[in-house]
Parts: sequence; structure tokens; C-alpha cells
Amino acid sequence: MMINGILGKKLGMTQVFAADGRRIPVTVVEAGPCVVMQKKSTATDGYNALQVAFAAKKSHRTSKPEMGHFRKAGQGAFRYLRELAADNVDEFNVGDAITCGNVFAAGDIVDVTATSKGKGFQGVIKRWNFSGGRATHGSMFHRAPGSIGASAWPSRVFKGKKMAGQMGNKRVTTQNLQIVEVRAEQNLILVKGAIPGPKNGLVMIRKGIKVTK
Repeated sequence: MMINGILGKKLGMTQVFAADGRRIPVTVVEAGPCVVMQKKSTATDGYNALQVAFAAKKSHRTSKPEMGHFRKAGQGAFRYLRELAADNVDEFNVGDAITCGNVFAAGDIVDVTATSKGKGFQGVIKRWNFSGGRATHGSMFHRAPGSIGASAWPSRVFKGKKMAGQMGNKRVTTQNLQIVEVRAEQNLILVKGAIPGPKNGLVMIRKGIKVTK
């Protein structure tokens, strides 16, 4: 099955040992099974993609329009819907299940997308790594951002200035991570290193787009 990725749930981090005894830190992701909800082709939509669903939920917690969409696949209601690129959508049918073993194998390079942990309103030192001022001798400049504007011209603060504000809670993609192991029978993927997002958060694992040939 030639699909670009899969949806999953981040379970947390652990470690595994390679054959030569090396300890490898990994993030465990419950990846799939995902259900095909809709096919999009070049003829009808201008591009090839599959709309897939993940994480079953109770039908009475679903709106009638959503339930009408889910009913076409005949697999119940789901919490998440996302689109994933596919080479040939004709290989799939609505209602088909996609498992991690069909998409990935150990050694694959992937990009992982998730919503990062929200850290609330933070100052410039925590948010942007500013150094701040001296802490002694009454300097009165400790964790402040410093000057932010210009003079009489342009008499405004430029957009994109690094200032205090909400930190985290954004869509983040970490590229070129390696899959250490795929446990298809348990729907688990072990990704080397850390990935964005909190435990039990939705993650999208896709084949890497910047893989060195």
C-alpha cells in the first residue's frame, strides 16, 4: 500500500537495546489502525490523497453530519480525521484499514508532526533565550526585553519582533527521525529520540521529505 503516512497516539518514551548492546532512547507511538473515509483523486479534486480516521469514539458524541460521513465506511465514529498523500488511491476502498506494518519498516526516515505542549504566557528569556541583564547593583534590568521600537521613523514596532507571548501549543514538525522498530501485531512504532507533543496526543508520522539519497 503506497500511502505517505499514518496517524497515531504518543504513549511516552522508553529505551531499547541494539544487537551490539547500544542503548537507544525511543518514543513509543500507537500508530493506527486508520480507516479510509474518503478518496481524493486528480480527476475529481486535483490531487491524490486519502482521508483517514483514527481513535474510535462513541456515536452519541458525534454530530449527525459527521455520523453521516462516518456511516459510508461502516466502521463507527472516530475522533480524528486527516488527509494523507497516496500514490494510487485506486488501490484503496472506503472502509479499508491501514496498519503501521503496511506503511513503515525499521530503518525508515520519517517526519513527525504534532501540536507542541502549551506553556502559557512566557517572557523573552524563557521564550526566546534572551540573556537578560545583571542581577546585582540595582541595575533595574533583569529579565526585561529591552528596546523594541525605532525613533520618529517609522514610529512603530516591526512585525515579528521577539517579545513575550504565548509559548507552545503550535503545530510542530520534527524531521529526519529514524524508526527503530515496528511492532505490527501491537500497532506500535518505536521512533528514535523525542517527538513533539504531550503523552496521549495525536501525532502524524509521514515518510521523510528531506532524506539524503
